[in-house]
Amino acid sequence: MRLTTESSRCSGCKVCLTICALSHFQENNPKKGALKVEGKFPVPGVFEVTVCNQCGACADVCPVDAITEKDGVYILDRETCIGCMACVSACPLNVMIVHPAETAPIKCDNCGDCVRYCPREAILDADGIVKRIGR
Repeated sequence: MRLTTESSRCSGCKVCLTICALSHFQENNPKKGALKVEGKFPVPGVFEVTVCNQCGACADVCPVDAITEKDGVYILDRETCIGCMACVSACPLNVMIVHPAETAPIKCDNCGDCVRYCPREAILDADGIVKRIGR
């Protein structure tokens, strides 16, 4: 699965962020979602959605190999992570999330829940494997 976005469809509802936090932390806290939804106001007046493209830049800089690749997806092992945040600085898309309640950054694991629950299909699976629930 390859995540892609259609930012023009985004209403800024943050369902994607909320479902991500619920799935991974069992918390209703969109600030723990592993993607970005950023309002670009007043100009051009849209929301921009950014998701991890699994480039591996984060893994390349991790001093303890806490980020490893499996089937094209880079997974962060929160137990191994030492919280140096080198991966956060290295992320070219700025989607390694730092939350003050967490000792390790938050990284997308390509679970697809954002795709399944986005009501406006602003986040999609480019490979067509995962579809929005109810479609």
